[in-house]
Amino acid sequence: MLPINFNPFQNLETNRLLLRKLSNSDVTEVFEFRSNATVMQYIPRPLLQNEAEAIEHIAMINEKIENNEGINWAITLKGNPKLIGIIGHFRIQPQNYRSEIGYMISPEYHGKGIVTEAIHEVVRYGFEKMKLHSIEAIIDPRNLASERVLQKNGFTKEAHILENEYFNGEFLDTVIYSLLRRNFKSR
Repeated sequence: MLPINFNPFQNLETNRLLLRKLSNSDVTEVFEFRSNATVMQYIPRPLLQNEAEAIEHIAMINEKIENNEGINWAITLKGNPKLIGIIGHFRIQPQNYRSEIGYMISPEYHGKGIVTEAIHEVVRYGFEKMKLHSIEAIIDPRNLASERVLQKNGFTKEAHILENEYFNGEFLDTVIYSLLRRNFKSR
C-alpha cells in the first residue's frame, strides 16, 4: 500500500503561482468562494452561511493534511498572498495508488490559464512526491470549462455516470476524467 505523508507541508511554485497552506487569514476568501452560488454551481455541496463555517472548512482541510488523508493548497499569485483559489488531492486511495483532485478559482481569474497551471503542478506533485499511479477528477458534465482544463492537462474521459449523485432535490450526472502517471508530461 502507498504510504502517504504530507508533513512537513510543501509549498508548490509555478511561473506565476505560489500554492501554499490555507490559514485562518484566508477566511474571507474561503467564505466568498464557498457561499457564492456561481462558484459552487457545479460543486454539489451546501453553500457556507457565515465566516464561522469558513473557519471550520479551513480547519477540516488542515486536519486532513495533519492526518495524511488529503492535501489542499491556497492558490495565490507570486508576490500577493491573497487566496484566489483552492486546489488539492482528496479521496486518496492508497491501496489503488490513486487520488481525486478538486479545484475552484475566483471568477475574476477565469480564462487566464491559472487553473491549468495549478493543476499541472498538483498533478506533478501527485506523481513525483506521492508516487500515485493515477489521478482522477470528477466533474459535472455541464462544467465545460473544467472539462477543457483537464483535457489541456492530458486527462482522458473515463466515464459518464447517469444520475449517481443526489443533491438539492435532484439526481445529477458525473463525469470521471483520469490521468495515468505514464501519460503525464512534466514539461
